[in-house]
Amino acid sequence: MENVADAFARGYYNTWNRNKLGITLNLNKPEGVALAKRLLGICDAVVENFTPRVMFNWGLDYANLKKVKPRIIMVSMSIMGQKSNYSGYGPTVHALSGMTRLTSFPNQPPLGPGFSYADHVAGLYASIRLLAALEERAKTGSGQHIDISEVDIMNCIVQDTEELKPMGNSSSLAAPHNVYRCKDNRWYAVAVFTEEEWRGLKKAMGNPSWADDGKFDSISSRLENRDELDKLITVWTQAHTAEEVMSLLQKNGVAAGVVQDAADLAKNPHLRARRFFVEDVNTPLIDASPIRMSGAQVEYRRGAPAPGQDNDYVYGKLLGISNEEIAELMGKGVI
Repeated sequence: MENVADAFARGYYNTWNRNKLGITLNLNKPEGVALAKRLLGICDAVVENFTPRVMFNWGLDYANLKKVKPRIIMVSMSIMGQKSNYSGYGPTVHALSGMTRLTSFPNQPPLGPGFSYADHVAGLYASIRLLAALEERAKTGSGQHIDISEVDIMNCIVQDTEELKPMGNSSSLAAPHNVYRCKDNRWYAVAVFTEEEWRGLKKAMGNPSWADDGKFDSISSRLENRDELDKLITVWTQAHTAEEVMSLLQKNGVAAGVVQDAADLAKNPHLRARRFFVEDVNTPLIDASPIRMSGAQVEYRRGAPAPGQDNDYVYGKLLGISNEEIAELMGKGVI
């Protein structure tokens, strides 16, 4: 079994749990539920993403929480909303919304995006809706329950219709629009939407004669002949490194970029100049906040906590529980 300390020292865990306080609390014990309700008294909002039955079974559903604190705002994020007891996670949402089918190449099995994209999107929707609820409460004094269905959110993004089909890296608005292998066995991405960009691409490639063929002289013709166009562009890219291709295209006004992995990003001069990566206690290099504000400093204040790291602060200082009571709760397995 993996060492617990090693698991919590991973970069992924540290990235997503910075700025948080870490406590332990056993909600399967009545004393744990009572403590959760005491914590509620010092909170503006409660955010949870259990299957709907879970918070109800603990007695921590919105109907019970607002009895403790009428002004509380609760955000519930589940796969299909509070009227459904289906459980799942990101890839489940992708499949139910049709995204898994669409994230593929024509006539090939579904691939999916490769990570839990739906979790990221749902978190952003929840954050915006929570901010709106806080503003509403400031005006009216009333709390509310925000019920989020991740499938509904993804349906809005995917726009699930019968006309949509897997397109791989292609676009219905741009051609070329793909990733291409270069001579250093790396890849670069390019998107050409306008005739001006098409002229820039031709110039970067040295104005090859095939580029003036009538079947490439408009966006509609390039879309119709995109497979042949991709093959011809690949012949050119395989004579250059990915960095060379990117430089040539960008100098000529074409949107293009090297397909970068994590190691590339860590060395990226633009990100370095913006101090996007910083040293962290638990990891040698970690991304910082991408936000820069002239009137305020936006930074992560601390690394991710270990389980129970802030028990004394939260239970002792914030809730005013004595050291003796904390020790007793620990002995009972409540915290």
